[in-house]
Amino acid sequence: MKDLNQHREDYLNHFKDNVYERNILKKDDPFDAPQEECGIFGLYSDNDLDTFSLSQFGLFALQHRGQEACGISVMNHGKIFNIKDEGLVLDVYKEIREPETFMGNSAIGHTRYTTAGDKKKYNFQPFFAKNEYDQIILSIAHNGNLTNAKQLKRELEAEGVVFKATSDSEVILRLIQKNLDLGLRGAIKTTMEKIEGAYSVVGMTRNKFFAFRDFHGIRPLVLGAIDEKTYVVASESVALDAVGAQYVRDILPGEIVYTNENETGLHSFLVKENCEKRICAFEYIYFARPDSIMEGINVHEIREKSGAKIWEQAPVEADIVIGVPDSGVPAAIGFSIASGIPFRPVLIKNRYIGRSFIVPTQEMRERIVNLKLNPIVSEIKGKRVVIIDDSIVRGTTSKRLVKILKEAGVKEIHFRSVSPPIIAPCYLGIDTPSKDDLISANMSVEELRKYLGVDTLEFLSMDNLKVILGSSNHCFGCFTEEYPVPKGDDRDLFE
Repeated sequence: MKDLNQHREDYLNHFKDNVYERNILKKDDPFDAPQEECGIFGLYSDNDLDTFSLSQFGLFALQHRGQEACGISVMNHGKIFNIKDEGLVLDVYKEIREPETFMGNSAIGHTRYTTAGDKKKYNFQPFFAKNEYDQIILSIAHNGNLTNAKQLKRELEAEGVVFKATSDSEVILRLIQKNLDLGLRGAIKTTMEKIEGAYSVVGMTRNKFFAFRDFHGIRPLVLGAIDEKTYVVASESVALDAVGAQYVRDILPGEIVYTNENETGLHSFLVKENCEKRICAFEYIYFARPDSIMEGINVHEIREKSGAKIWEQAPVEADIVIGVPDSGVPAAIGFSIASGIPFRPVLIKNRYIGRSFIVPTQEMRERIVNLKLNPIVSEIKGKRVVIIDDSIVRGTTSKRLVKILKEAGVKEIHFRSVSPPIIAPCYLGIDTPSKDDLISANMSVEELRKYLGVDTLEFLSMDNLKVILGSSNHCFGCFTEEYPVPKGDDRDLFE
């Protein structure tokens, strides 16, 4: 029997070569989970590199942040080449017939899940702007949502700017493009002073590289280095690991990092001093890969602590504790360590199943769950089981999990969510259901316990979440309905 240290090691090692799947149950119900945002990656060197391979490795490490589409732009001897298409990272790279075209000294990339704008190909990133000679002169990749995009789009259109997409990210591109006569740094500064909301951005011109982050640092962005002449920027530190870069630090809220033509090294400029950090708390609970480091905090450790803390908050007598793969496993290990209740990985995940099956009936759709996640009946039959999950959104997949366990013959089910109740949608880069579809916004804990059919139900408290994170300097909007920035006129930024 493996000890907990071995379970932890095996769990983390798996994602070095395989894509992280946060919660396999919720893949079949996209409305029952806070959906992925986007992953961005940027690389710059004074020398030519195999940017084709390195960008591929970095984006593959960020695949969990978006599976709808992928794209890259590469700076190659003063020219920018771009490719983007629907599909997973490796699928898109397989379409590149001449990899040498995408080898240069700088690259940016994006793996996409829709948050603002529809799912047409013209909304895939990176976005780029061309000159009168049909040459790409500017390209960016963006993670987040702007809350004043409609207003800015109208203003730019009134000035004659033509938009080709329906994404708020293009507003950022056009603002930078419009102000390039101020110099690259001046154009970005002017853009940041106009846009509102959440944004982490990487980009390039034909001879410069840049990255910047919003004034609250709501969306993550980390900086690393392969050597003294080669820098990497990414949504998560696991992308740095994938390309052999050392984590240096997080890009600061309100900071621009950039290169200058004919100068070596990476420069930094703070558009606004003493910004208040408010990184999204859900990055630690659910979104980030467990082996990532954000703001100097190890994500896996936070998740283990959440399991220990919810045991302290709501102890219960039970025979085993299990976690929903992949995101619930670290918290289940933490719960086991704190409680002494044995952890058992009894929910077996079929790792060969990719996209969802297409089936015509609800009865058959229910059966898919058992194809993706099947319990070891002998381990749980007649037992009192604690099930640890990252969150409860609509409650439909939680109810389905309870049904699986009951059919396997468990004696008692004690459900623990290691996030507080989600009572409000996100307007800052995460695609969550409307408030009407958030079950905790419409039911008390007792009503939800009865709906799920479990013996006990507990959510991690807000106070305990702040203790685990070590501060209150986070965005807790989905738990409190209080956001670091105004949410804007409406959620749909473009019609």
